[in-house]
Amino acid sequence: MPTKGVRALVALADPTRRAVFEALPQAPRAVGDLAATLGISSSAVSQHLKVLREARLVMMRPDGNRRLYSLDPRGLADARDYLEQFWPSALAAYSAALSEAEGQT
Repeated sequence: MPTKGVRALVALADPTRRAVFEALPQAPRAVGDLAATLGISSSAVSQHLKVLREARLVMMRPDGNRRLYSLDPRGLADARDYLEQFWPSALAAYSAALSEAEGQT
């Protein structure tokens, strides 16, 4: 079973889903607004939002007869935590590459 961080990255791998996600940082938005902005059907937006909600990347709150979607910081934290586990080895590899390059000059 993938970790929460991996689920967030997998959810964002789809370009349309990523566009939906990227349309949300400024303010909460309704499905119809997202559909009009992105030029896809409301049904398609709803399907992408479902995946993004399951990955904890967006959250929904009712507003009268509409549902407003906004970014969920929990999923972003999950993705960051997942990627940060690789940071020490990436820095070590970068340092080694720099040392090797300096030794060749």
